[in-house]
Amino acid sequence: MSIFSLTVIASLLISSIRSATPLVLAALGGIFSERSGVVNIALEGIMLIGAFTAVMISYSSGSAWLGVLAAMAAGVAIAWLHGVVSIKYRADQVVSGTAINILAVGLTEFLLAKFFGQAGQTPNVTPATLPTWLPLHGFTQQVTAFAWIAAVLVVLTHVVLFHTPLGLRIRAVGEHPRAADTVGINVFHMRYLGVLLSGALAGLGGAALSVGLLNSFTDNMTAGRGFIALAAVIFGKWSPFGALAASLLFGFADALQTQAQIIGLKVPSEFLLMSPYILTMLALAGVVGRSTPPAASGTPYEKGER
Repeated sequence: MSIFSLTVIASLLISSIRSATPLVLAALGGIFSERSGVVNIALEGIMLIGAFTAVMISYSSGSAWLGVLAAMAAGVAIAWLHGVVSIKYRADQVVSGTAINILAVGLTEFLLAKFFGQAGQTPNVTPATLPTWLPLHGFTQQVTAFAWIAAVLVVLTHVVLFHTPLGLRIRAVGEHPRAADTVGINVFHMRYLGVLLSGALAGLGGAALSVGLLNSFTDNMTAGRGFIALAAVIFGKWSPFGALAASLLFGFADALQTQAQIIGLKVPSEFLLMSPYILTMLALAGVVGRSTPPAASGTPYEKGER
């Protein structure tokens, strides 16, 4: 194999990981929310607000990691709003999430003009990086610090959901909230926890995009990544490692379309861009294995209701 071929493969691998990282983080959030019984269509909007908050706080404080923490806090705040509307007031979860997505686009555009005095794009900020003493520092910098954070969180999410009492409670209220309630599990608390965790992780995903990949914020920069993260949740069958694999596949499709000309691939870029959605529809149709959500996902719960 020629040096050029090895270089192209390495570049494609790194680009795939970079593109997949925000998707993995948001997808983990989607898993927590849906496993607890709440559909969080608002991942797109939460990622967008997280991306803007990370840049705004990084620009103001000079600390990228402080911006990351602020992005997670902003994600929790928006997720709390979705939780109150969906859990307390039992509103349609898809409508609530869609409203938040619309709000996020307008709010970030307004704050961008108000805070930075310009429209379209913020000035560049210092990216969030890991210490230079870590092994494979060069590769670490190429795939961004968030890729390593995402890898750790995938394992941690799997352990919490499938090997701890807390994870069992979260899954119980998403599968059969009535039965969970009868054994003393507070359905509302568990669902709020799932939604708030989804907000923190989606906010982190937004920060991974703005202060991890691009070092700035542009209008509507998530460009549907929150919806692709939801697709990864479905395609990955609501499991952390499944969502990781799906996100890497979608990240590969994104990387492939950006490097198609370099490697001489004679496939329309539009086809590569829509491939994640085609794969998701195939998953929903059962072509690549049946994809069944938690039984009570999307269904509001009211104590005492039969």
